[in-house]
Amino acid sequence: MRPKQGQLSHNTTARKKAAPETQLIARAQQGDEEAFAALHEAHKRRVYSLCLRMTGDTAEAEDLSQEAFLQLFRKISTFRGESAFTTWLHRLVVNVVLMHLRKKGLQKISLDEVDTSQEEPVKRDYGEDDRRLIGSIDRIILGRAIAALPPGYRAVFVLHDVEGFEHNEIAQIMDCSIGNSKSQLHKARMKLREHLRRDQRNPRREASHSSGSEDER
Repeated sequence: MRPKQGQLSHNTTARKKAAPETQLIARAQQGDEEAFAALHEAHKRRVYSLCLRMTGDTAEAEDLSQEAFLQLFRKISTFRGESAFTTWLHRLVVNVVLMHLRKKGLQKISLDEVDTSQEEPVKRDYGEDDRRLIGSIDRIILGRAIAALPPGYRAVFVLHDVEGFEHNEIAQIMDCSIGNSKSQLHKARMKLREHLRRDQRNPRREASHSSGSEDER
């Protein structure tokens, strides 16, 4: 029994969707728009999520996601498979976001910069999961604390503790050493703890400040 025309079209679409990513990449590199559309569909949510967590702004995240995929469209021919495609794509996205933040005048912290903000020595727990930060506190408070991190710290924290990348992958994405990735993550966690302690001590501080500012007008 021959399949109907509609079934044939549906089966063809299903096969395209099921095509291995390596095939989609190869076809996209040859200018196949359907293959690029499939790659966009497969990665758009994660790209948007990364942009959102790095900027804390939905409108900026939308714009930067679009910019990232425009960059991907222009540069996909340069992908050589020397690293995983997701790692290569995330490096492209991180660069787009950091460039945007620099244009906004926000300081980009070098991965080699020494953090002298700690008055006392702290225990170095590089690479260890910190469940006290993830899942044990209100997500809104954590989101605000992440948004307050300097861009360099924020990028490494989001990539490791939120996106789940290993330090060797982050080193490729951020173009740094594994040791610097671990150090940057540690500094980000310390700053988060400091921010969260302040927030817990003064839960109404921001609201009172905002109210006071309005009264002065």
